[in-house]
Amino acid sequence: MDFNAIINLGVVGLGLLVGALLRAKVKLLQRYLIPSAIIGGFFLLVFYNFVAPHIGLDGAFLGDLVYHLLNISFIAMALRNPSDDKPKDGSARRSFFQNVIAIFGQYGIQCFFGLLATLLMILTFFPDLFPAIGLSLPLGFELGPGQAYSISLPWEDMGFEGATSVGLAMAAAGFITGSVGGVILINLGVKNGWISAPDAEKLKERKLFSGFLGRGNSREGSRLTSEGESIDTLSYHVALIMASYLLSWAMLAVIEYLLSFIGSIGAEISSTLWGVNFIFSMFSAAIVRMIINKTGIDYTIDNGTLNRINGLSVDLTVAACLGAISLTALAAYYVPVLILIIVGILITCFILPWYSSRIFSDNQFYRMLVLFGTATGTLPTGLSLLRVVDPDFETPAARDYAYASGMVFVFVFPLILFVNLPAYSYAQNNPALFFTMLGITFLYLVVFIILYRIAAGKNAFRKCGTFWLKSEDRV
Repeated sequence: MDFNAIINLGVVGLGLLVGALLRAKVKLLQRYLIPSAIIGGFFLLVFYNFVAPHIGLDGAFLGDLVYHLLNISFIAMALRNPSDDKPKDGSARRSFFQNVIAIFGQYGIQCFFGLLATLLMILTFFPDLFPAIGLSLPLGFELGPGQAYSISLPWEDMGFEGATSVGLAMAAAGFITGSVGGVILINLGVKNGWISAPDAEKLKERKLFSGFLGRGNSREGSRLTSEGESIDTLSYHVALIMASYLLSWAMLAVIEYLLSFIGSIGAEISSTLWGVNFIFSMFSAAIVRMIINKTGIDYTIDNGTLNRINGLSVDLTVAACLGAISLTALAAYYVPVLILIIVGILITCFILPWYSSRIFSDNQFYRMLVLFGTATGTLPTGLSLLRVVDPDFETPAARDYAYASGMVFVFVFPLILFVNLPAYSYAQNNPALFFTMLGITFLYLVVFIILYRIAAGKNAFRKCGTFWLKSEDRV
């Protein structure tokens, strides 16, 4: 009987409990809104690097866990019932496109400057640096640990030893940047009047966040849509997710079989497609969603239950991604990784707030927090930051971001398709492939600047030296 998977899941669960306990007791962790999953993840990082090898526990399972949970998370989001209150007025459409441009900009900026920093390092102190390492910045910060692991996994077969550890380390750095940097930005917002006076006053009166609701307090998170005597509601939703995942696997298996007829090139393409399985997972979920709608049983889908499953996936992913980092593999790249982390901090903590205060026409600070949280971690990070200043989501910031993110994915799909070009430039000794990807990301950056200028209008470069353009300074 093999208990390896169960033992590893138990250790990850223990890590989450340790994180939750420390978050509930340590005021500093509460003040900086450090998620329990990150706190527990550092416990797992120590355990799997210094304890697990001596007791014969194989931590390779964590990498597979991160990979599969990412796909499950995307399926849970794609199966959700579309909101019935989608805004259709002119101001909502304007906010939608402003969000699309703002999110689009982070992909272009992080990809381009990550690769540019890599090029400078190769030309100076690290001539043998694997050229794809620059893309670990957007993979870890903008996309998150699941994508950072799954997309960088094929790079290890191309010569980048420890690629997944670098990607996961970058994701961990992004989460910390989002949590600590987000709280700093919130404090600056309160101090400098970037948020409304009533919200600022409410924030000052609130207690530190222990991570648990007080005794006697509770929130509705999901509802029952099935009779327990037939099938439990949670079981029903999990079954839908796993059936969608099975369909995703089947599609990729068929594609891999067909590509096998074109030899080694087909094998490389297959490896890339398995690395972006979350795209096929979303597509399979869309098919299942269509079938559900056609059969008229869409009322059985509960968004709250899917949110809980997605939340479970995110928590486990964040904790496991830190535990899956090999410090031995990471040691060879710690200087380049630190440089890329600094580049990421400059982009998200300074450039992002700067253009957010100018591009959005309303609720600038609230929209910036969601954008900042997701550009350093995942959507739950952005929502947790927004909840600090907008606990009941009374502003449209979260809703508008959710609508816009789907559209942005269509525009950044080419980046994901070409993500292996820098890796191929190393494997095939063809630097032109790296410069091709650098050119593609530069094009994205230029397009963003043009769209930003159009969307922000006269405010685009107003008071360039001012970190945050206040409402009274806007045209």
